[in-house]
Amino acid sequence: MSNAVHHSGTAYDPSRIRHPHFQGLVTDATSAVSRIANGDTVAISGFASAGTPKAFAAALAERIRTVRARGGNFSVNLLTGASVANETEAALAEVDGIALRMPYQSEPTARRAINAGRMDYVDIHLSHVAQQVWEGYYGNVDVAVVEVAAITDDGKLVPSMSVGNNKTWLEVADKVILEVNSWVPLGVEGMHDVYYGTALPPDRRPIMLTRPDDRIGQFHLEVDPAKVIAVVPTSAKDSESALTAPDIVSEAIAGHVVEFFEHEVARGRMPAGSLLPLQAGIGNVANAVLAGLAAGPFSDLTCYSEVIQDSMLGLIREGKVSHASATALALSRAGLEELVDNFDLYREHITLRPQEISNHPEIVRRLGIIGMNGMLEADVYGNVNSTHVGGTRIMNGIGGSGDFTRNGYVSMFLSPSTAKNGSVSAIVPMVPHVDHTEHDVQVIVTEHGLADLRGLSPRKRARLIVGHCADPAYRPLLHDYLDRAEARPDAGNTPHILEDAFSFHTRLAATGSMLG
Repeated sequence: MSNAVHHSGTAYDPSRIRHPHFQGLVTDATSAVSRIANGDTVAISGFASAGTPKAFAAALAERIRTVRARGGNFSVNLLTGASVANETEAALAEVDGIALRMPYQSEPTARRAINAGRMDYVDIHLSHVAQQVWEGYYGNVDVAVVEVAAITDDGKLVPSMSVGNNKTWLEVADKVILEVNSWVPLGVEGMHDVYYGTALPPDRRPIMLTRPDDRIGQFHLEVDPAKVIAVVPTSAKDSESALTAPDIVSEAIAGHVVEFFEHEVARGRMPAGSLLPLQAGIGNVANAVLAGLAAGPFSDLTCYSEVIQDSMLGLIREGKVSHASATALALSRAGLEELVDNFDLYREHITLRPQEISNHPEIVRRLGIIGMNGMLEADVYGNVNSTHVGGTRIMNGIGGSGDFTRNGYVSMFLSPSTAKNGSVSAIVPMVPHVDHTEHDVQVIVTEHGLADLRGLSPRKRARLIVGHCADPAYRPLLHDYLDRAEARPDAGNTPHILEDAFSFHTRLAATGSMLG
């Protein structure tokens, strides 16, 4: 087949679709999504915007508009790896085209629909997604839409910049649409480690991964050719993740974390130089903390995480990180350009795996992961809310933070001490929604300091968190709360004044001060 321009307008590159059967299925996105029906459960590729299908959402949103204009109804249930590109989520949310969403989102239009009750949202640990889908909790998966970099001569699929749940989607879906993205460098082939040995109980076997750079799977994804109903050529880069340069707050947090690592090494709890494998959530603070390691005394670091951000590329380039394992890349525009320009270097130091492996509790526990994740707020006893503003309004979701918090060697939560220009404290008497309990949270860090909660009773944890992590302007109010709670005759092991705990900010506004 010649290198021609397909009627979708995207150049068809024969080097990307090398198997004759799949060449015969080439079409455009409009034709492909015509095979999706109202009420279908659609599982798509993508994790932190990397590997999100590029043509699918716009075509499906236009189809929904057309059906609605004719008086019909049309929506789908949408399953993903985690968040996907904002333009994909927004295109479908803006036409109310998503009836149910699982497991994680980070786009404002979808968030408003969820909080308004127009979109059902199931927020679960990312390590649970594949198992729950296999067990049928979300019904039948009608269509999978998966981006790949190429289709090989023997019909194998070369994954793109993420793996996520693609292995599962290709296995369980009745029908498959493949988007073949020629923007992805062909050099990505060989970066992936797709493991096909997982099983449901009682047939599970140990997953023999003992180092972040171990390979236990294969380079390619597999698909039953009979399932594939369309192959859509595309050529569009991944959406960049929004990252800002480290500021004084994130740099202070990073400094406390590096000092903590030095302390742990001195106490013999971590290996000198290499520490233990690092995991960091998505966002500016996590990116700044990893960047801060570049100036630290550590070398030969490793990473076993969900995502790789810009700072990880810098650590690899500077020889600080020998290997980074994840399920996706979450890079800024500059990071994407750096990756593409130096792909040969990064392919040797990065492995991308299915998220059921990148987030697997067994592996996280075995490797002794240092988990570093963000939060909305923590209470004085160490319970963390990472998902719900005011206890009811979802922000993004728990993502994979619970997988690493519950199973890691050290679980850390990092956050500025205040939000909304200082008008909201990130340290509160009692969180109105608990994602990570005091039993799992070991270390809390803000720009003001670090609280190591290991081995401490609730009352001692509370004083340490307030004294080290709360913004000084809020400390008098928090100490006042603790003083009054501990003075009650029925104070108990974890003193609270329940009638006051959830009126913290209301009381602050009423007094017109911060009690000092």
